Amino acid sequence: MTGLISVIATTHEREDALDAVLRGLSRQSDRDFEVVVADDGSGPATAALIERWKARLGRPLAHVWQPHDGFRAAEMRNRAIAASRGSYCVFLDGDCIPRPDFVAEHRRLAAPGWFVAGNRILLSRALTNTVLREGLEPETWPLSCFVRERWRGGINRLMPSLRLPLGPLRKVNPRGWRSCRSCNLAIWRADLERVDGFDAAYTGWGKEDSDLVVRLVHAGVHHKDGRFATGVLHLWHPMADRSALPRNERKLGEIVRSDRVRAGCGLSRLDVTAAPVDQDVR
Repeated sequence: MTGLISVIATTHEREDALDAVLRGLSRQSDRDFEVVVADDGSGPATAALIERWKARLGRPLAHVWQPHDGFRAAEMRNRAIAASRGSYCVFLDGDCIPRPDFVAEHRRLAAPGWFVAGNRILLSRALTNTVLREGLEPETWPLSCFVRERWRGGINRLMPSLRLPLGPLRKVNPRGWRSCRSCNLAIWRADLERVDGFDAAYTGWGKEDSDLVVRLVHAGVHHKDGRFATGVLHLWHPMADRSALPRNERKLGEIVRSDRVRAGCGLSRLDVTAAPVDQDVR
């Protein structure tokens, strides 16, 4: 049994996108989940938004915060894992809107010894601005709307909007890691603890999620394909500073060539007293 699912959504100073993500989570058909917002140093506007959603979400909602000191997504996600209560963790970016069956589909695909990597549709800058400005709800759109937006150039691809019963084809690449991203990634808590979570030694944008997945594969946890089931709607954002990417790619290469399982600076080394944690989960 999967039990309680913890949806961990990362954010930094983008409350309009987070508002849309929480709206998508509020309309989930599967209600046995909690939400933990992993906040990498946002200001009062984000805290106020989360506080308003606590009364509206219909599910437990926690806000975990750390001071912003550059891009530290790995450490922020570890803090959220530590604050979460579910036996199964689903990682979601705070600008990726889930559709109403997102939690239900992740629960359906969950299997012992496997992690599930989903995919995404990228919205254009123009469509993102329209969605946020006009309060549109693309998570409720029928397929015809996605076909129209694909023709107009509002989205980059159509396939993640489809639902296909792939069955055993979901397990054809059990050691694959290159297509796995933490914007839509589900992992058993026991497996996260086994590899000691994300490696907070990754700072700056890039590759902390690949590092985690590679270590999971080294530990014997297999990759299950979540495409055509769990696709999310990724709102446009400016490209992040990628100056740390060469360094992070070198670190990842060392992990790929090794058999390392445990993070160098993971959950077990987390100083939970270093930043305030709001665990109000009404």
